Amino acid sequence: RNHSGCGGLVPGAERFLSKGVTWNIDTSCTNLSGIVLWCFQGTGVTESFTGPVNALIRSVILQERSGNNSYTHDALSLKYKLDNEFELVFVVGFQKILTLTYVDKFIDDVQLHFRDRYKNELEQKGARTLLSSCFAFEDDFKMLLCEAEESSKARGPTSMRSFNASLKSQKTVKSMIETKGGDKGKEQGGKKNKNAKKEGKGLIKSPKPVKEKTKGKEKRVWTLGGNSTKELDYSHIHLIFFSPKRGAYGGMFGMLKGLVGSKSLSQEDMEPVLDKMRDHLIAKNVAAEIASQLCDSVAKKLEGKVMGTFTTVASTVKGALQDSLVQILQPKRRVDILRDVLEARSQRRPFVITFCGVNGVGKSTNLAKISFWLIENGFTVLIAACDTFRAGAVEQLRTHQRRLNSLHPPQDDRGRPVVQLYEKGYGKDAAGIAMEAIAYARNQDFDVVLVDTAGRMQDNTPLMTALAKLIAVNMPDLVLFVGEALVGNEAVDQLVKFNQALADHSISDKPRLIDGIVLTKFDTIDDKVGAAISMTYITGQPIVFVGTGQTYNDLRSLNARAVVGALMKA
Repeated sequence: RNHSGCGGLVPGAERFLSKGVTWNIDTSCTNLSGIVLWCFQGTGVTESFTGPVNALIRSVILQERSGNNSYTHDALSLKYKLDNEFELVFVVGFQKILTLTYVDKFIDDVQLHFRDRYKNELEQKGARTLLSSCFAFEDDFKMLLCEAEESSKARGPTSMRSFNASLKSQKTVKSMIETKGGDKGKEQGGKKNKNAKKEGKGLIKSPKPVKEKTKGKEKRVWTLGGNSTKELDYSHIHLIFFSPKRGAYGGMFGMLKGLVGSKSLSQEDMEPVLDKMRDHLIAKNVAAEIASQLCDSVAKKLEGKVMGTFTTVASTVKGALQDSLVQILQPKRRVDILRDVLEARSQRRPFVITFCGVNGVGKSTNLAKISFWLIENGFTVLIAACDTFRAGAVEQLRTHQRRLNSLHPPQDDRGRPVVQLYEKGYGKDAAGIAMEAIAYARNQDFDVVLVDTAGRMQDNTPLMTALAKLIAVNMPDLVLFVGEALVGNEAVDQLVKFNQALADHSISDKPRLIDGIVLTKFDTIDDKVGAAISMTYITGQPIVFVGTGQTYNDLRSLNARAVVGALMKA
């Protein structure tokens, strides 16, 4: 922005917001097209506000994760509010160690004042119009900030009541003793009642009084209504269309006018539709937690937005949810393995891919499929058998190696097999075997090393520590998590704990986490494709491959729109 606080176009795609820092609060108002309309910079602070806001936009707003209105980045806490009618983002930043109770109300007040003051400028569409407008909002901002701080001080902390002012001081020990029947109100005459029962033995009990039948509701008698329906004359009844507002259109035209894009969506309007969408997503195998977060994000995105012509709330919500799901499945960074392998070959080193995941999801099978795909693209592959735990793991890889070499005879590659297996048997250190395999591949000019690891449950601490050690020591170019498309809520637990274990047991300051996902058994789930959404939403990483069968050819890349179409199908 320029120093006068007016609008300016931020250079670069990621430079969504320029600097805007205060002593306690960093505030900015930004248009969704990337134009900073106004921001405030206080005195005495030199930290840049650009990085945290860029992270907010990349990780939350562009990734459709705006269900929660707060975001933490390093030492800063960011509160943001979306204005869907004018496509604005209001961001407030403050130090994470501070507890500011008035921030939510403050950002609401800033939004309302900014909208009301510059409504005419905001209604004129186009970046040129916004660039030429000057938003002098600093005086209003300082006034609102002072009001928010004063109201927070005026409320102050509530003082504790004294014991004499509490209800406990009014109670006695006798009043707190419960009788046998559980009624505290009968304890005073308890003993007396027992004696009365003893004395009253042999006396004849009086019969219970018979309850009178309650009369039904009496008919209402109108003052001028008459007593007989025969006196009514139906020949003079007229139908009248009226409008509750003076000057508004009545009749059929008024009803049509209500349908044509004059209603802005509210949370109450969307709640029934979102509840149905949430249940629909859960039925399609999306994790329950992820489904709720997605629906909350859609509600935030649509709240206050004016509906289009002749559109219903259900169609509007469904369209927004569909767009959000496509955005989630389309990765923020593209994994191009073939390009990366060629780049590694130019540096005269092998490209290393490590496969990890829980037991029985198909790591070794899909490793063989990826080997076949790499061979078809003209690369040589070395498979490192680092699953030294499961019986038969090395033999399974040796069978795949023999079959792949039979499909691509050695004479096709200067007499050397296109696929080789590097193994040291069972019970050895997996990290050491991977290191030796990578060194062997570098000496023998292999293009790719595929590291197979043992399947492990996310709660198995020793095996998770061993996996983190393997990745930290060998620093592979790509860490792929292999998961099956049949899981539901378990996908969240698996990915969160795998990433957490890799971060906890890493020896470097910047630990290597999961870079991509291989989704297996995709041909067995029909249209219950929710696991793809759950996994990408949790990690923020793309689905690199999808396994669709039992042959080497059954490996596909994910079509985001096809998956979302199957997910939204009733």
